[in-house]
Amino acid sequence: MRLPLLRKIAYGLLTVVFLVCSFNALSIVRDQYKATQALPRNEKLLLFNPHRSSFTCQIETTKVPPIDAQAELWFQEAKSLDDPDAWEEDRDYKKIVHLTRQAAERHHWKAILNLASLYLENRDPPYGESEALLLVEQAMRLGVPAAYDRMGTFYMNGTGVSRDVTKAHAFWQKAAELGNPQAMAYLGDMISATWDSPNDGFWANIPIATKMLDCALLQGYGPAALTLARLRGSPRATDGKISGEQTSEDKALALLILQKGVKFGCNDCARRLSVQFGNPHDLADMLVPHLDQARSERYAVLHDALDLNPLLRFPNLDKVLPLPPAPLLPWNGDKQTLIDAAKGVTNRPSELKSSAASQRQGRYYLDVAYDLITSEDKARGTEASFAENQPGEAFDLQRYPQRMGSRAVSSFWRGSDRHVARLCPTTAALCKNPIPDSHFAHHKEQS
Repeated sequence: MRLPLLRKIAYGLLTVVFLVCSFNALSIVRDQYKATQALPRNEKLLLFNPHRSSFTCQIETTKVPPIDAQAELWFQEAKSLDDPDAWEEDRDYKKIVHLTRQAAERHHWKAILNLASLYLENRDPPYGESEALLLVEQAMRLGVPAAYDRMGTFYMNGTGVSRDVTKAHAFWQKAAELGNPQAMAYLGDMISATWDSPNDGFWANIPIATKMLDCALLQGYGPAALTLARLRGSPRATDGKISGEQTSEDKALALLILQKGVKFGCNDCARRLSVQFGNPHDLADMLVPHLDQARSERYAVLHDALDLNPLLRFPNLDKVLPLPPAPLLPWNGDKQTLIDAAKGVTNRPSELKSSAASQRQGRYYLDVAYDLITSEDKARGTEASFAENQPGEAFDLQRYPQRMGSRAVSSFWRGSDRHVARLCPTTAALCKNPIPDSHFAHHKEQS
């Protein structure tokens, strides 16, 4: 009798231990699940709604955390080392990573996202996708709208997470609502069609598309200008449909928008202006008031420059290449002279000092950049070639990882074409796969 009793007690104790262990294991799994669900990558967001009836323009710079002065110095030094005009093998990526990481540790939000890109480019092994994902989540916790945009790209490309088109568009929508101009421009272009075709990835919601693109261009995102010029270049009713013939005022507005796009680094805008002035497809429907081969040639030079270096910005464009009827300045045909002049101006030094060599030659040396030729000097007037304009610093641009496909944007320093990658995240074959209608929230179109 005693042995069966002890056996029952042992069985009972084992059962209790098993139940306790099982409960603890389930608790651990539950806690891990909750922790995973609490990660920013799993934030519960509203489905992308291409037929939304309202959109409020938010400015990204008012949402981001303040930047530490020392961190900004490190960030700028890293940016200067990662010069797009230098050969890649000549860049000191070890130092670039070190400086960027130092800035990121001080919560410099631009540096955080750039460090994520460096990890994805395998600039600091063994850090890779997992660490890049954590950095983007860190920026999301800081409330950075660009981080939500980047997370959307991660979901579209399957970078560090399982590829999910639904979540990608939801994160882009959230980024646009928070004020990110890149997300606004991308979604605005997507919903700027005249009819819905979800399988092809576009919808008709021109009123909201116009608001998004306006807000993006207002923040200095040049690529938004290309689609915006098309939308603003025709009279439209409240529902976005064209309501009449295109007037000269409409065309002038479209040209102004394209000009602003070129200022902010839109190479497609420069190409379109070059075509319009040089060889428009339809002379009866051209935007420009007259053909102008000189302007066409200069816009072509700026297009080629932006195609090679999306970092370039041309805040001085209206002075060196104004729209008609303003006259063109003389140009000696040197491409770099035109590019440097359009980049911007720098302040003149308070006092120009002569070099030792010029003093030995018995004359005071004046740098050619400050040697302005007066308009009365007709003999040398054609050689003036924008000498009054000195090249300025390019605007800060976003660094996106190579091969990820992201357009260069303001506030960071590096990038490539993002729109193609969003639709073609890994291979060209993926472009042929339709996006299921079930991926998006659908509502009746608002007028």
